[in-house]
Amino acid sequence: MAAQCSFDITSTVDLQEVDNALNQARKEVAQRYDFKGARVSIDFDQKNSTLTLSADDEFRLNAVWEIVQTRLVRRDVPVKNMNRGVVQPAAGSTVKQEIALQQGIPSERAKEIVKFLKDSKLKKVQASIQGDQLRVTSPSRDDLQEAMRVLREQDFGVALQFGNYRG
Repeated sequence: MAAQCSFDITSTVDLQEVDNALNQARKEVAQRYDFKGARVSIDFDQKNSTLTLSADDEFRLNAVWEIVQTRLVRRDVPVKNMNRGVVQPAAGSTVKQEIALQQGIPSERAKEIVKFLKDSKLKKVQASIQGDQLRVTSPSRDDLQEAMRVLREQDFGVALQFGNYRG
């Protein structure tokens, strides 16, 4: 009987890289002329995986988000895994916004990926949900390579990483 080949699909965010990117963003905000005298803060809670941005007004808040987003992309942190909350008024006539970092693949997205793989008509490719990740198995390595290719072409709303390849 042929051995089963497999790989895992995960969606993780390196919290240390997020922290490094936010430190760079704080430095840039402190040095930019358009933020002189403005009350801007970027807070990161690693335990809850949340990011809180606050600024004087919504325009500056969006500018801070653009800076943070640029720094995250430069450090290869998937911005797709960031869920922006609603802009809320805060103390001292400022506004704030919470951004949640998505660790792992949510169950509804995982079901979507499994259904997509079944509908893609790849021979003998099986996907199973294992907690917050998926395991894709097949007797053929070529079928697994094809599965990776079609998954990269599709947008599921989270950044997918492929690892733990066993041939």
